[in-house]
Amino acid sequence: MKTPVNRFKKAISEKQAQIGLWLGMANSYSAEMCAMAGFDWLLVDGEHAPNNLQTIQQQLQAIAAYPANNAIARVPVGDTALIKQYLDLGVETLLVPMVDTPEQAAQCVQAMRYPQDDGQGGVRGMAGARASRWGIFPNYAKEANAQVCLLVQAESREALKNLDAIANTPGVDGVFIGPADLSASLGYVGNPSHPEVQAAIEDAIARILKAGKAPGILTPDEAQAKHYLSLGALFVAVGLDTQILVRQTSALVKKFKPNAGIELPTTGQVY
Repeated sequence: MKTPVNRFKKAISEKQAQIGLWLGMANSYSAEMCAMAGFDWLLVDGEHAPNNLQTIQQQLQAIAAYPANNAIARVPVGDTALIKQYLDLGVETLLVPMVDTPEQAAQCVQAMRYPQDDGQGGVRGMAGARASRWGIFPNYAKEANAQVCLLVQAESREALKNLDAIANTPGVDGVFIGPADLSASLGYVGNPSHPEVQAAIEDAIARILKAGKAPGILTPDEAQAKHYLSLGALFVAVGLDTQILVRQTSALVKKFKPNAGIELPTTGQVY
């Protein structure tokens, strides 16, 4: 049986915009509900959500029942051993945060790939884990390098300085712009909508596209998301499961108890 094609990687390589949702509830039950909605991709967050390898695996299994969806996982840090563990769970696409230099990006590329006979491979350790369905994909070790997809996060002033080199790193498939950390790095903590931050984001999208790679971003603001898509962003998360639950439950309470419940900020959360 041939190793499955990574549909998300294929779509962004063909410049087909992909709409996603951020999963931070660390729960397979809610992940399945979100998988039913019809998003192109769902991101299971291992950086800012209380996930571990087992909860990530459970969410992958829930999402897998809905073939229209592609699961992406964000590792907490670009560590070679941790990247190997996420890939062994069967995650085809990884998002690595806080990548500030092309050297860091290249290290992540190496961590994502098995060694190959042609010497062009990486350092991923060999194992007959869930990724190969415990051997059901007999050529997985030789086919996996073509299917894994690496997205790196540019979310600092240093990353913007090195963005062209990061985006041009062979093996990097896309660059995700982290609005929250970027706004803090630029001196506008908690204000990703500041004009200087937005100008930096727009410039970054253009530079990533120029390198022939896919730009990505997260925003729960509908108008902003459509704006980024119009600029050429190819993978855009348009909401967060945690935020949807908080906002909708609070809105429901206020219909019956106008003076009860919490007051929510007018802008949504981003990463």
